[in-house]
Amino acid sequence: TSSHTRVGILNNPSSKIQEDNTAIARGILAAFLTQNNSNLKSFLSKLSKEETAKSLAAGTKIVKFLIPGMDGDTFEKKYNTLGLDLIKTHQMFCQEVVKLLPGQMAVISNGR
Repeated sequence: TSSHTRVGILNNPSSKIQEDNTAIARGILAAFLTQNNSNLKSFLSKLSKEETAKSLAAGTKIVKFLIPGMDGDTFEKKYNTLGLDLIKTHQMFCQEVVKLLPGQMAVISNGR
């Protein structure tokens, strides 16, 4: 959040939600819940890179991608305890309320 912009993320996966295919989604949610804005922006930039996704899919632990200044212990605890139900709730909201198809992306804007 800032005086100009607020950003939030809703997940709308196209495949079955499982631990092994939600590392980035859970990392984003854990970061939103545990980090300050400057660290969050840098971490999200790092997570959005294709090589990061490939590395995570190959089994690299997400904590390898933490940036200096992040509260790694708090992040890791939230990441490891964040259940899949939150992502499923996001998916249901996207498909039932916003009427998106599975995997479809959208930008939703609502001014202050």
